[in-house]
Amino acid sequence: MFALIRGLLYSSVPSGLLSGLGLMAIMMAIGSSGAWAQAFPNKPLRLVIPFTTGGGNDIVARIVAAKMSDGLGQPVVVENRPGAQGIIAVENVAKSAPDGHSILMGPSGPMSINPAIYAKLPYNTLRDFQPISMIGSFPLILVVNPSTSVRSVKDLVEFARANPSKINYGSTAATFQLSSELFNLQTGTRFQHIPYKGSGDMVNAVMSGEITMALADPPPSAGPLKGGKIRGLAITASARHPSWPDLPTLAEAGVPGMDITIWMGLFVPTGTPTAIVTRLHQELVRVLALPDVRERMAGLGVDPSGMSPEDFTKRVAADIARWTRVAREANVKAE
Repeated sequence: MFALIRGLLYSSVPSGLLSGLGLMAIMMAIGSSGAWAQAFPNKPLRLVIPFTTGGGNDIVARIVAAKMSDGLGQPVVVENRPGAQGIIAVENVAKSAPDGHSILMGPSGPMSINPAIYAKLPYNTLRDFQPISMIGSFPLILVVNPSTSVRSVKDLVEFARANPSKINYGSTAATFQLSSELFNLQTGTRFQHIPYKGSGDMVNAVMSGEITMALADPPPSAGPLKGGKIRGLAITASARHPSWPDLPTLAEAGVPGMDITIWMGLFVPTGTPTAIVTRLHQELVRVLALPDVRERMAGLGVDPSGMSPEDFTKRVAADIARWTRVAREANVKAE
């Protein structure tokens, strides 16, 4: 390979122009990507989560981190940095060294919905990050407290219209807020927004009766649903999900236009060497193919992905465009 490159260089450059030292520098530059891959990782990695412990992203992140630690030969340490709709965590990783040792567990909310509702953000998803891969995707589940008389979406809408001053919904990020506001739009209801720092906290608020309803992510909801601590009414998918075959889609329940699939994925700062991005992608794909990981994901209602960095980048860009349209129609803005 080096002989071929050397021959090409000398065939296209005047004799004597390339010194031995100049050729060596070029060879070193050509081989730099491989050197990055061989040296990585050389210390523990941190996987930054934008939300509190016990939420969907945290649960999945800890499953993935433990397995990636095995393959990378270095600990992958989960670091929770909740607050400000995920902005704190995202900005932290965006400003980290682009060496692959700081990874963001980036959910739909901070990465594709925040850009749709905030006029100003301290980061630009497509400019400041290199997507590695989608970990998995899932619909949201419309849940209520089982002690209420609400047993269907129709019951919920009728209750909301009869008690407009007593209804609210929980949200931990722009994903849940914008989805819930879309529900308001589609049903003509006026559920009021109550913010939480993590989806585990939001599900607990439904269980305690603190909030009327939530469009919650499956990981923190799966256990309480099975235990009868919350009641599922419908899902935001285009078809019924194998994890909850008895739950209708919102369209089936009489609320069209609520086909929402949420994802979570890994991101590193822009400028991270391609060889490192490739290594991290390969490692994630390996982890997502493990039978025990797939079993745990299925139990949480998460459909594993592992798509290429290029395809994930396209998905992120498409979702930013979609949620920008939804935010404009719902008149949802954040300061």
